[in-house]
Amino acid sequence: MHSLTKLLEAALFAASRPLTLEELASLDPGVADGAVRASLAELRAAYGDEHGVELVEIAEGWQFLTRREYGETIERAQFALRPRRLSPAALETLAIIAYRQPVGRLEVDEIRGVDSGAVIDKLVERGLIEVVTRGEGLGRPLLYGTTPSFQEILGLKNLEDLPRLEELSVALRRPTPVDEPE
Repeated sequence: MHSLTKLLEAALFAASRPLTLEELASLDPGVADGAVRASLAELRAAYGDEHGVELVEIAEGWQFLTRREYGETIERAQFALRPRRLSPAALETLAIIAYRQPVGRLEVDEIRGVDSGAVIDKLVERGLIEVVTRGEGLGRPLLYGTTPSFQEILGLKNLEDLPRLEELSVALRRPTPVDEPE
């Protein structure tokens, strides 16, 4: 294993969040992006099927994660820290922001039909959304978008990995008598 690969391995194990290519490259300033990518490929190969963890590209970075087949057992044993659950209002607001970003509070309020200010504040506090820009309208309202933490929690490589709205509407609709198996 190359020394750069060992350095990246140590950094990835020490990190509590995904590390971007730029962050990994900064560990050895003289190294090219191609060498970092080659070392990541070497690490992925080294942590093949014979290990309980795997190197995953997630949230626009790289992180070691427990293999999926062991996740439920580890969770049951409560070794891992559990993130606090989100309320239905927070999940609804987060979904609106994820699919409509950048989006302002008034648009979220209009879609939900209730004031979303407190829920948005909580999502910002938890690091799931952030102010990404200002709108062009009256008062230049704050516009929100999701954060890399949001992608990490959902296991998304990037926002393009979100399910398409058409897929969600099919998955969430109530079965009709025609849909139910006989």
